[in-house]
Amino acid sequence: MFPVSIKGVLQSPEGLVVLMLNEREEWELPGGRIELGETAPQCLAREIVEELDVEVAVGEPLDSYLFEVIPGKHVFIATYRCQLLGGFVPTISHEHKEIGLFDPAQLPANLPKGYRDSIGKALGL
Repeated sequence: MFPVSIKGVLQSPEGLVVLMLNEREEWELPGGRIELGETAPQCLAREIVEELDVEVAVGEPLDSYLFEVIPGKHVFIATYRCQLLGGFVPTISHEHKEIGLFDPAQLPANLPKGYRDSIGKALGL
């Protein structure tokens, strides 16, 4: 059995993609581990509040795949489209090193392919 992580493609009001820099120096989509009794959308909405202190509406699923986080350690990733609700004044949590806002056409090189593909699906790239 693999851990399950629910991730969201979210854009700022200016249309920039919201990414988080993790401890492995990789950019990732906001989101995290699903908890017992949660649906995937409930998990993602909770995680985005915890990680960014912003509220979102979770939309349709985009993709799912098995991701090798580090050699020999895999996580099942499911990605969803998200829509910002209310204001956007993100606050970084202890879980990440930095919040990044990126033009969809200029995503960082250290963004794993699966996240890049989900962004492409969400934005029609």
